[in-house]
Amino acid sequence: MKKSVLITLLLGAVTNVAWADNQTSFNDRAQVISSTPVYQQVNDPRRECWTETVNANDGNNTAEHGYGGAILGGLVGGLLGNTVGGGNGRTAATAVGAVTGAMVGDKIGNQPVDNQPRQVEHCTNHDNYHQIISGYNVVYRYQDRTFNAVMPQDPGKFVNVNVNIGLADNQYDEHHEGHHHDRDANYNN
Repeated sequence: MKKSVLITLLLGAVTNVAWADNQTSFNDRAQVISSTPVYQQVNDPRRECWTETVNANDGNNTAEHGYGGAILGGLVGGLLGNTVGGGNGRTAATAVGAVTGAMVGDKIGNQPVDNQPRQVEHCTNHDNYHQIISGYNVVYRYQDRTFNAVMPQDPGKFVNVNVNIGLADNQYDEHHEGHHHDRDANYNN
């Protein structure tokens, strides 16, 4: 009798160990209760450029008048006039040469260097904020329990769920533990 009890206990222990390690997993479907889009704000700035034609002297109207050209022109004109004639004529020619040289030198010295029109590019950046859907907050029901998940797309009316079934760690409640102890007591007799 003790042999049969021992074999029964060993078989029960092996069966419980095998059953505890044996988990079952399968796929099933759950009903979607709601699917709400989750929005995210993003900025796609855009650059806007345009070209304008401007003159080289645009904006230079307030430049200071230079006298260097007039002074240099007056000196050169005076020297040239001094080489012409003699006596009072030479003095008159020097004076006329100096005045003429000063006028020509002033005109040359205060003339813009580059009066050709040129193309200038201007650019500005404009913010372009908009909303995009970054996922869906999905509420679904399986076996009368409600679950929540964030999914990359709207799942529709159903979602596939992965179900894992295994024995819980504590299999005996107080009621079963009492029967278990009674059974052990009977084996000891």
